[in-house]
Amino acid sequence: MAKRYWLMKSEPETYSIDDLERDGWTYWDGVRNYQARNFMRDEMRVGDEVLYYHSNASPPGVAGIAKVSKAGYPDFTAWDKRDSHFDPKTSKDDPTWMMVDLAFVEKFPGVVSLDTLKNTPELEGMLVIRRGQRLSVQPVEAAHFRVVRKLGRKAGR
Repeated sequence: MAKRYWLMKSEPETYSIDDLERDGWTYWDGVRNYQARNFMRDEMRVGDEVLYYHSNASPPGVAGIAKVSKAGYPDFTAWDKRDSHFDPKTSKDDPTWMMVDLAFVEKFPGVVSLDTLKNTPELEGMLVIRRGQRLSVQPVEAAHFRVVRKLGRKAGR
C-alpha cells in the first residue's frame, strides 16, 4: 500500500511539536471521534507522514512533521478511570477507541499559520481550511503535504 499523508491536531499546551522532539515519539491517545478513529484503525500505516498541527494556538497552524511509527491499536487510556480520556462504555474485550504511535521527524523554523494555508492557492481543497472541518485526524493529499512542507521549511526565516 502506498504511503499516505495526514494532519493531526494537538493543542500545544497539551502536547506540542517541542514535546514530540524532546521525547522522540508518543502514542496518540484520546481521539473520541468515530471518523478520526476509523482513519487511525483502518488507514494509517507505519511510515505515513503527518503534518503536526497546533490547534487553539496563536496562530494555529502546522508546526512540523511526524511519522506513524506504530499502526492502530486499542487506546488503553479509555479503560483507565483516572485518565481524562476514560470511557466507561468500552472494554479491553471490545475496544471502541484506537491510537497510533508517532515519531518526530522535523520541526519547522516557524508555524505555517492557518491564514497562510487558506491563502495559498496550491492548497485549495485541503480539509483543514474548509469551514466547519474540525476533525483532529484527517487525510492530506500528497501534493498538499509537499506544499505545506516547503512552506514550513521557509516559515519564520
